[in-house]
Amino acid sequence: MTAIDVRPTPDAEAVAAAVAAALRTIDANLAEFGDRYPGDTTVRGRYRARDGNVGWTTSFWPGMLWLASSLTGSPRYAEAAAAHVSSFASRIASRTDVDTHDLGFLYTLSCVVPWERVGDPVARAAAVDAADHLVTRVLPAAGIIQAWGDLGDERQRGRTIIDSLMNTPLLFWAGYSDIAQRHVEQLRDHILRPDNTTFHTFYWDPATGAPLRGETEQGDSDESCWARGQAWGIYGFALNHRHTGDPSFRDAARRCADRFLAHLPADGVPYWDLVFGDGSGEERDSSAAAIAVCGLLELGEPRYVEAALRILGSLMDDYVDPSANALLVHGVYDKPKGVGVDEGNLWGDYFYLEALTRVTLPDWNDPW
Repeated sequence: MTAIDVRPTPDAEAVAAAVAAALRTIDANLAEFGDRYPGDTTVRGRYRARDGNVGWTTSFWPGMLWLASSLTGSPRYAEAAAAHVSSFASRIASRTDVDTHDLGFLYTLSCVVPWERVGDPVARAAAVDAADHLVTRVLPAAGIIQAWGDLGDERQRGRTIIDSLMNTPLLFWAGYSDIAQRHVEQLRDHILRPDNTTFHTFYWDPATGAPLRGETEQGDSDESCWARGQAWGIYGFALNHRHTGDPSFRDAARRCADRFLAHLPADGVPYWDLVFGDGSGEERDSSAAAIAVCGLLELGEPRYVEAALRILGSLMDDYVDPSANALLVHGVYDKPKGVGVDEGNLWGDYFYLEALTRVTLPDWNDPW
């Protein structure tokens, strides 16, 4: 028995209270930011408005508003979320800061959701354009989607990252299933290591397609296991199994989950790299925990659901601070670069609220 096994699972009343607290924070942020976007992370516990719709995280804000709409049925959240469609449509039309695989994050939450929810044709056109642009990042010999930067950038050429598993749903939605599946197969075979840990990033030779090497960008070392990357592996492989039915993807998600759960500290919220444990003095990454909860719930097996609920209970109890304008505190963006360390962040907030939504509304259809 591990320490997390003895933590209580939250009851319906506790979950409802957590949802209410999250909605109060969203209401305050909606009043403060309006049609602007919060920064990637808080700064000393507070989000500040960013300058325009740039970066990889802006869609998590309308994504949270759509979740609030599902949780409450209130049209004001849907109206506020839908108001962001024009910004994302302009961004992809003008090709502003779109040289990234994170088009999946950006356009699934900002545009696929309003198309599916309210039939917005502008949103659909923008999401299709984003998927078409994402396909231009495919390196045919390797069968992978390059993660970052201009395709001629020698430092980034041939590199993908484990986060990309969450960007393939946009390709499945847009009909690029073969491209998405081949990409996931390459990550299954190379970014997931024999000991069930994951590399953060992996390089292929762009000309021959030969696998080259794994590295980290935000983990402790190339050989360690970045906690958020492992969480992306749980959720990402599970989602790609849903889209393809490929049993090897579900097996990959289980392998990531088992390793993640076996290396959690007593309260179930990982340190920013799984190499660290209690007594290390390192920071937690609450966002990794929130992503993992969603992935474990997606896997759906009783042992994973039980673990997910215990981790979610820990987040609800100890990682929410009413004085912050983030839904979750004690997250880490990039410890090696000193960015967003022990702060709230938009993706942690989004996946925490998605986890609460999954638990509150068992029949809810997620956007992925």
